[in-house]
Amino acid sequence: MEAQSQRPKGREKTISALNVVIETLNVAKEVSSITPAKAVFGSVSVILVIIRVSPLLIFLLEECGPKWT
Repeated sequence: MEAQSQRPKGREKTISALNVVIETLNVAKEVSSITPAKAVFGSVSVILVIIRVSPLLIFLLEECGPKWT
């Protein structure tokens, strides 16, 4: 029971950390003068955004997506 009550706090902490890292990468991309570095910062940022929203996407697919049964 106690593990369930702490789960959202852990999820919020993870999402908060992802937001900080994503924002840091976006700033690094903006200030970088090296084109390959900009590409890497942008790509990693996009991957982290996908990871951040994936639980929401899974929920939406389960609730609103086609029923395969």
